[in-house]
This record gives sequence, C-alpha cells and structure tokens, in this order.
Amino acid sequence: MKKYVIERELPGVGAMSPGELKGAAATSNAALAQLSPKVQWQQSFVTADKTFCIYLAESEAAVREHAELSGFPANKITEVSGIIDPSTGG
Repeated sequence: MKKYVIERELPGVGAMSPGELKGAAATSNAALAQLSPKVQWQQSFVTADKTFCIYLAESEAAVREHAELSGFPANKITEVSGIIDPSTGG
C-alpha cells in the first residue's frame, strides 16, 4: 500500500461541531467499507477551510473512488515518498 496526503477544500469545516465531524467520519467510513481493503484512512487534520487526510491505498485511483463514494472532494492527492521526524536528525 502507498501512503497519500489528500487535501480537501471544505469551507467552514473548522467550525463544525463534534457531532458534525462524527457524521462526516461515519460517511467516510461507509465509503471505506465498500472499498476495503483497497483504501484505509489513518487520520485527518482539520483547519478552518480544509482537511489534510492521511490514507493508505493501492493507488491514487482508489483514493479518487473513495472521494466519489463519500461525496468529499479530493482537491489534491500527493503520494508520500518518505517520512522524516525529529529522530531522523539523530
């Protein structure tokens, strides 16, 4: 599986209530269930008007299929080529 960062433009998402975010996650989970095991959602970072989602997927096409099924846009999909963190610097 490849790792992807998906940028979704969702105006006002940062102002959503916990209940609204729960509903959005449930919608995403329902789409994921249809695509399993081709796509896995790891986590999303919510900002004022966007989410940045981390997915594992067989391909970019599988990520796009999830976006179509869930109704959430995938404005930009970027494949992750590596990961660094503070421990990388030794």
